[in-house]
Amino acid sequence: MSRPSTRSSKNKRHRVDDNAATTCQIYRTIHSTGEVTNDDVNQLYMIWKPVCQGCRVNTKDNPNCFCGLVPPPNGSRKSGLWQKMSEVVLALGPDPFKDLRASSEYSPAGLTNLGATCYANSILQCLYMNKTFRQGLFSVEPGLLKQYPVLDQLARLFAQLHASKLAFIDSAPFIKTLELDNGVQQDSHEFLTLLLSLLERCLSHSQVSRARTIVQDLFRGSVSHVTKCSKCGKDSEASSNMEDFYELELNVKGLKSLDESLNDYLSVEELHGDNQYFCESCGTRVDATRSIKLRTLPYVLNFQLKRCVFLPKLSSVCCLTCCPLALAVSSDCPRVYMTTTKKKITSTFCFPGELDMRERLSEPSDLELIYDLSAVLIHKGTAVNSGHYVAHIKDENTGQWWEFDDEHVSNLGHHPFGEGPSSSADKPVQTEPSVHLSSTEQMNGVMNGNHINVGQRTTKSGGDRQTVPSHMEIKEDIIHSDNDAALPAHLYEEVKELNASYLDACQQYKLKKERELDSITERRQEVRSVLSEGTVLSLEDPYYWISTDWLRLWADNITPPIIDNTPIQCLHGKVPVSKVGSMKRLSSKAWNMLLSKYDGGPALSNDDCCIDCLVEGASTMVSADDYKDRRKLMKELADAVLSGKCLDGNLYYVSKSWFQQWARRKIIDSPCDADAGPTASIRCSHGNLIPEQAPGAKRLLVPENLWLFFYESANAVKPDDTLGCSVFPSDAEPCATCSMELTEVASIEDTLRGFKLKQRQSHEKIALGKGFVLSPNCKYYLLPSLWLSKWRSYINANGKNVSSSVEPEKLDSIIDAMKCEKHSRLLERPIELICKRGMIFQRFSATDGLTIITKDDWKFFCEDWGCTEDKGISAEIEFSNCLANNFAGSCEEMLINEEHISPHDEVNEELESGQLVIKTSPVVCEVCIGERESCELMQKLNYCNEDIRVCFVRGKEAPKSILEASGTISEPDRRTSKRSRKTNFGNSINLKVSGSTSIYQLKMMIWESFGVIKENQILHKGSTVIDGESSTLADMNIFPGDLLWVKDSEIHEYRDIAETFHDELSDHKMEVQQAEEGFRGTLLTSSISSQLLILGEASIEASSHFLKGWFEDGLNFVWFGNMCSKKLEVGICLSGSRRIIGPWVPNFLLLGEKLKILEEDLKGWNGKELGNVAAHKTRVQQIRN
Repeated sequence: MSRPSTRSSKNKRHRVDDNAATTCQIYRTIHSTGEVTNDDVNQLYMIWKPVCQGCRVNTKDNPNCFCGLVPPPNGSRKSGLWQKMSEVVLALGPDPFKDLRASSEYSPAGLTNLGATCYANSILQCLYMNKTFRQGLFSVEPGLLKQYPVLDQLARLFAQLHASKLAFIDSAPFIKTLELDNGVQQDSHEFLTLLLSLLERCLSHSQVSRARTIVQDLFRGSVSHVTKCSKCGKDSEASSNMEDFYELELNVKGLKSLDESLNDYLSVEELHGDNQYFCESCGTRVDATRSIKLRTLPYVLNFQLKRCVFLPKLSSVCCLTCCPLALAVSSDCPRVYMTTTKKKITSTFCFPGELDMRERLSEPSDLELIYDLSAVLIHKGTAVNSGHYVAHIKDENTGQWWEFDDEHVSNLGHHPFGEGPSSSADKPVQTEPSVHLSSTEQMNGVMNGNHINVGQRTTKSGGDRQTVPSHMEIKEDIIHSDNDAALPAHLYEEVKELNASYLDACQQYKLKKERELDSITERRQEVRSVLSEGTVLSLEDPYYWISTDWLRLWADNITPPIIDNTPIQCLHGKVPVSKVGSMKRLSSKAWNMLLSKYDGGPALSNDDCCIDCLVEGASTMVSADDYKDRRKLMKELADAVLSGKCLDGNLYYVSKSWFQQWARRKIIDSPCDADAGPTASIRCSHGNLIPEQAPGAKRLLVPENLWLFFYESANAVKPDDTLGCSVFPSDAEPCATCSMELTEVASIEDTLRGFKLKQRQSHEKIALGKGFVLSPNCKYYLLPSLWLSKWRSYINANGKNVSSSVEPEKLDSIIDAMKCEKHSRLLERPIELICKRGMIFQRFSATDGLTIITKDDWKFFCEDWGCTEDKGISAEIEFSNCLANNFAGSCEEMLINEEHISPHDEVNEELESGQLVIKTSPVVCEVCIGERESCELMQKLNYCNEDIRVCFVRGKEAPKSILEASGTISEPDRRTSKRSRKTNFGNSINLKVSGSTSIYQLKMMIWESFGVIKENQILHKGSTVIDGESSTLADMNIFPGDLLWVKDSEIHEYRDIAETFHDELSDHKMEVQQAEEGFRGTLLTSSISSQLLILGEASIEASSHFLKGWFEDGLNFVWFGNMCSKKLEVGICLSGSRRIIGPWVPNFLLLGEKLKILEEDLKGWNGKELGNVAAHKTRVQQIRN
């Protein structure tokens, strides 16, 4: 039983061959009779084909097929009318409803990140969520806001955060006002300090008392630095001075909780030994104690946890001028200097939900000073110079915590730190794994600062707690109710307009979306309706022709164009049969539906089939059939010609290559361009038959009937080209002029061939590139190896290489170029000699140095290449000691093939070659050669962004291939692979480096590529170990294309790569890029630039014990290192500055410009001399003099 077919045949297309015979017969009938019947039209226009259904694509050869114009009921397309509705909505643009804030009363708004402004966003959210600060800012009078743009933009920002309908607010106006670079990550602690300072200065001009002192009232406390003499028990005069603080900077290194950090901050320091204190009462240096005393506490207490520390690091450098870093460790070791690297401490740190600060005040208080935790600023990441800031802030009204991550604001609930609802006030909140556990996400740090913002202070006196202001005095204009005050009128109106504009945009988007979706739905229904009515049911029904291209546009586009049927019209304005694959047959009803809505045309009905085109097409087809039949006969005749059969009758020449290509071409309906020019390549410039010896002049004889067919076809394609179809019968004579020219060329070639043969015979060994035995005390001559290579290529060229070989220059100019103009001595050295098995010969080089040739070779070269014998450069081989008896040979030459010389011999007898000396006349000019080689070396060392290859070798020893490749000098222009390769001994990779790249930086790249920490890397070039991290690649003679290899010593244990590697790599990249500049050049520092005196960059040379004396009482010195710029900056805090901020802040006097600060100069300074800038200027000038 046969297996039934599972494939339906209803969609099977009719093959072209099935209807080809019928169509051909119809055309022949039309051509013979000149008449066209209705049956002929139905057959040729394929009207007879049935209406198909279910085709996957639209059928071109069936005008009744409308399949594929629309997708299936549940289908879609990538674009156009049938695109997915979700994609249509997406194309309308961003949906403003997605930016709608849930509720301005219960859900805070976020801030946009402009690139790297997360540090500013986190600080701004902390300030805004402080209700007292927010209300104080809203109370500023409008006139002052206009006067200070920073206040105006901050008030506008807070107003939008307070009442905007948007889920996140654009912070760009405020950031631009501060002139911040939104592409540079900054320190949040420094930003907060500078911002509060700027706001304090601006608000000091306010007439509203609440606003004028809002910064001081909320954030300012006071401390004293108390120094107490252990002998007399008296405090120093400076101990009574109270200094303001706006945050407390606490150490976290080695400490586990906030309580331990506060104890460390307030701990007593013993001053003894070199750090003894000079007591005014005792009149001498005495032991003393120093401590910090908290005098008053602010309403909002900010803690800055110093998670960033500077670690000392010893660096070995060549001299101070090469690397002016830090301070010298010891005068006995001038080549070793101390630098610092920045590290982030990532250990766990605990802090309580409530903090009682009563016991930590210097003077006991009867009230409990309880602080509630209100905000935590978090720095995510292990690297100091990168990462991301977020803030966790508690809402004062609801008690819920929120996470502010730029635009995203998340509700964390009432207990975000895992303490639970039943925890007591004394239970600590830890940054344990349940909250922020990874080493890359820590709750606090310094420099790239993280803060603990311990919120409003409460006091307890017997009964209930009361909220009081920071300075412990109750004033009516500071006490606020629980509800937020209303926005000022001008800010309220502005936010109201913004909200109205946003809501209007939402409404416009909604209407636009509805219109677009309704239009698409309506159009889809229209397309399906018209196509369902478009089928012509019978041959007798009237119909219209319509362009398939327009029909596709109409069915695919939301807004189709007017009807355009001109592409399917012929010159007679009707429908030609040649366009049947580009048009469809549409019913009258469907056509009228389209025409009434889209207009256009022209209307082409069933009566518009072009009979004239049918008759013309029939004639063309019959002519094409006749041409194909005739060409088949000519093809058989051409095959006979190619097979070499005897031909009778008149014969004619045609080009052999043209004839072969014609015979290989397929048979087509009519002549083509390739049929032109059957004799073009065998016709000379004189119009005659070119001699057969000429290039490309091969020809064949063809019969007269075949030639006539070629002639007719060529004239049909190019009737005006008489030259390409010249007639050359079999008795045509070749052109006499061309024959004479060819004879002359052949004679010249024969002469040249004979000359090259003579050269090879006269200089057989040099032509073969083989060496010969050299004998002492015999006279030889020298020629450049490069000239001999060119000569060898010239005389050995044959075949196709003859035309490409270049004749070498004459020897006269070559000899002149070998001598320097200044000393008339040689500018090249002879290639070194090698002694093997008691014989002497010269190393082979194709391009470098001078090659030794015999006296006879020199004589023949002078005869053939234009030079006199006495102009030659002679050479003799001599021994440096009497070893002549050890060598065989004399002036007689002996052929030596270098292939027979083993590497073993070279190793065993290498020392003997050093006893041979080549004496030349004239002598070698070492001065000029040295200058040239120095310039070349400098050019090689001054490279940038070039490749070197580094191989990671596993095992005790590197393979011999690596040692040899690594020890050789590379070619700068050599192409190398950029891919990382895996070999049987390890991996290799290409690294982009420069001549100024340090070994330290290279090791960091290797660390990143292979995962081998730099302490374990043993780096080699050949057999030489590369050491010294401060040295550059140019110092170590490492050039582009060099091969280095590295081993893992495994001496040091691997540290946590996720922590240490990324930290060091990040700091290393920051060193390479540029120095930190902080907020220099922004509005945060521009207003106090007059306080800064910069005298240059410091290059300090001092001993380490100097620093100990810098912190004596009355000398408020501060020093810090900016390692990104590889220099030490010494800062001296000016009198009157209320806080120390960090590098580049204008509260410091920077001393320098190649200035030495000596021990006696430092000891001579005292606190009074530091009282004003004028004193600093005078002292600096004294040191310079």
